[in-house]
Amino acid sequence: MLEMINGLGVWWFIGLALAVLFVLAYEFINGFHDTANAVATVIYTKAMPAHMAVVASGLFNFAGVMLGGLGVAYAIVHLLPIDLLLGMDSSQGLIMEFSLLFSAIVWNLGTWFFGIPASSSHTLIGSILGVGGAYAWINDQPLTQGINVSKAIDIMLSLIVSPTLGFIIAAGLLLALKRVWLGSKIHKTPEERLLVDGKKHPPFWARLTLVASAMGVSFVHGSNDGQKGIGLVMLVLICMAPAYFALDMGSRPYDIDRTQDANRRITEIYQRNQGVLTGLIDFQRPVRVNHAPVSHCEAGAALSVMATLDDRLGKVRSYDGLSQEERREVRRLLLCVDDTARKATKLPLPAKELTDLAKWRKDLTSTAEYAPTWAIVSIALALGCGTMVGWRRIVYTVGEKIGSSGMTYSQGIAAQITAATSIGIASLTGMPVSTTHILSSAVAGTMVANRSGLQSQTIKTILMAWVLTLPLTMLLSGGLFVLIHALLG
Repeated sequence: MLEMINGLGVWWFIGLALAVLFVLAYEFINGFHDTANAVATVIYTKAMPAHMAVVASGLFNFAGVMLGGLGVAYAIVHLLPIDLLLGMDSSQGLIMEFSLLFSAIVWNLGTWFFGIPASSSHTLIGSILGVGGAYAWINDQPLTQGINVSKAIDIMLSLIVSPTLGFIIAAGLLLALKRVWLGSKIHKTPEERLLVDGKKHPPFWARLTLVASAMGVSFVHGSNDGQKGIGLVMLVLICMAPAYFALDMGSRPYDIDRTQDANRRITEIYQRNQGVLTGLIDFQRPVRVNHAPVSHCEAGAALSVMATLDDRLGKVRSYDGLSQEERREVRRLLLCVDDTARKATKLPLPAKELTDLAKWRKDLTSTAEYAPTWAIVSIALALGCGTMVGWRRIVYTVGEKIGSSGMTYSQGIAAQITAATSIGIASLTGMPVSTTHILSSAVAGTMVANRSGLQSQTIKTILMAWVLTLPLTMLLSGGLFVLIHALLG
């Protein structure tokens, strides 16, 4: 830590610490903004008392962050192109971080205050795209130099398709429950059960399913949205202190050997498939080890980049043996090699080669795509603690203002199982999705399937927030980035 303070300077270190605190603040707000999606159904179906539900949800959110991996985290980081991450200086990184975090926090707080179930994922992604586009505009570069367009399209598709699937699947699941358990008590609202049976709680198995699925939603929310917070922390650390966080300094000699072996294996795949890859890689270009730092990733020069990386890794047994600038250079090389490999996966390579390439890419980036334990624990605590406060506004909207009548036990079960399953699959595949939109859409789907009706004004408000979140957060973060840059420039 003292080495970092001396290397960065006291004021720059304070700026770095404040940026990390902003990320934790965003994640705390994300907790109480999105926790309603996990606990609304169990609260309104009387499956759990509100105070117990939010505490349990906070604990499962914490566990989800700790056990969720890093696939979604680096999907967020890679919204910004490789060349931007390589070429941006630390001062621009600081401005970028504060701009996007300010935008995300303001929008999340605003929608929470008005009780609108808006998407924290849309908010974050819009803010990142805004500063990336502004960076390209300031530097007179094409938009593709500020935004990883292909990655952005993939994420946008997942954010658009997932709520639609949530609506359809939840509606179908409710109809299946009604068909299998026709006339069952699980199809009553708490008020109806109180009038008929004098009991306000769900039947035992329905209650158990509601509680289990709610905790499942909380866990997968932590594993997906918590990873976004981890991705933000890593974006802060990589942009502002790349010499200290460019590589996992805890890597063992085995890890470095595995990285070097993956680099060589990918080279062999390229050599075996020159006919397919000729349009991507220039096999006629002489292969030489470069000593100048890489500032631009060029797929055509991939073989020389890979030879350079092999040379660098072959000289060390530990990243401690590299100077600060050499660590940054190794990270640049790793990112460039992986960027070309990612493009190669889009080409018609044999199925076995594609499978092997995916495996070697994971090994290649294992020492660069990491997160310090303190970062993961900090995000888990921020999200878990945030989950336990400020939840009432959104819970009220989800529980009472989407449908025209009360929520039945079976509707809660169908909506929560759909949300938990959908978000869990997305986390495993490394795709960021919106817990808010999936759960809200699932609740709406069960209302339609149950012929309960929808409150049109609430649906219009949610849809309006859905449509406006991306463009407005892009404008807010991008405009703030340009303004601060102009004032300081």
